[in-house]
Amino acid sequence: MDAEEEPAGRRVDDLVLDAARDCVLAYGVRRTTVTDVARRAGVSRMTVYRRWPDVQSLVADLMSREWHQVIVDAAAAAASAAGPLRARLVAQSTAAAARLRAHPLLRKILEVDPEILLPYMLDRRGGGQEEMLAFLQQTIAAGQAEGSVRMGDPALLARAVLLTAQSFVLSAPTVTDGHPVADLDAELAVLLDRYLAPAPPSS
Repeated sequence: MDAEEEPAGRRVDDLVLDAARDCVLAYGVRRTTVTDVARRAGVSRMTVYRRWPDVQSLVADLMSREWHQVIVDAAAAAASAAGPLRARLVAQSTAAAARLRAHPLLRKILEVDPEILLPYMLDRRGGGQEEMLAFLQQTIAAGQAEGSVRMGDPALLARAVLLTAQSFVLSAPTVTDGHPVADLDAELAVLLDRYLAPAPPSS
C-alpha cells in the first residue's frame, strides 16, 4: 500500500521502521536490503525510497527512534527517584545506559555490524545522542538553579556525563571479568552523582 496512512491508522513510516528493525535483528545491517524491508512492511520499494535513499539512512532513523524510546522508558523508571534533580538525573542516566546495553537492536549491531556505530563514536552525533545531550543540559541547568548540581557550563557538564554513560554502554563487556553488569551500573551512579554534586562548603 502506498498511502501515508494504513487502514488501521499506522503510519507507513512506522511500518517501514518496524520492518527494518525485524530485518536487522534477523540478518544484520549489511545483509538487510530495501527489498527485504519493503516486503516485510507490505509496501513497495518506491515507498521506502521516497522516504530513505538507502538502508544506511533508514537504519539511522531506526536507531534514533529506538534510542528515543529508551530515553522515555528511563525517564519513567527514574520518575519516582527521591531527592533533588541530581538524583533523578543520575537515576535516568543509569537506567538509560542499562536499557541501551541490553537493547536487542544495539546488541545485534555490536555483534555483527559494529562498524555501523563508529561514526557516532568518532565523527558525529546521532539523533539519540543529541536528544540525550539536550535532556542532560536542561536538567543540569535546572539542578544548578535548585542548588543540587555544582556550578559550571551546563553544556560541558552534559557532554562529560554523556561520554561517561556511553562508555558504560559500549565498553562494559570488556571489563566485567565475572562481575555482574548491575554492579557496574551502581558504580556509574556513584561516578555521576559525585561528579555533579556541589562542592561541600569550606570550613
